[in-house]
Amino acid sequence: MPRNPHKSDFPVSQVRHYLEPGPIVLVSSRWKDETNIMTMGWHTVMEFTPSLVGCVIASSNHSFEIVRKSGECVINLPTTALTDTVIRIGNTTGAETDKFREFGLTREDADEVEAPLIRECHANFECRLHDDALVDRYDFFIFEVVKAHVAASPKHPETLHYTGDGVFVVSGKVISRRSLFRPGML
Repeated sequence: MPRNPHKSDFPVSQVRHYLEPGPIVLVSSRWKDETNIMTMGWHTVMEFTPSLVGCVIASSNHSFEIVRKSGECVINLPTTALTDTVIRIGNTTGAETDKFREFGLTREDADEVEAPLIRECHANFECRLHDDALVDRYDFFIFEVVKAHVAASPKHPETLHYTGDGVFVVSGKVISRRSLFRPGML
């Protein structure tokens, strides 16, 4: 790529193609006897200690009320092995479908929350609602990760990153610059 590439105007409504913050995750939730899974592409780490993650769960999404009422969820990190399942979950409403059964996923009990873990995912982050001040206005939840479970290998799994219009990017190669890194820099 040239150092000074020529740039063209780009629709601001489409900047997500470049700024989508992290890998696609599956959010599992439970309220009373109802469980659900949703596909989520918009989340961001907000703080390290306590471990805070902000995310948007649209009020039109079936998971919104479940998470709002329970005040908790599990953020599950799928790998590319679950690509088609991730898409199908996102295209299906939990109001009509038991997504665990429909997509052959295994529920596991969490240690700190009532929402189930998804066994097939590389990592599971048990979360409790930390701050809901922006939920009514922006559907923006701030969760504290209270327990994390991560598979021992691979250390850097292939994850999906959504760029819009049904297109995904797979996480790329690992580049280490530890010799240049100063703690607290990023």
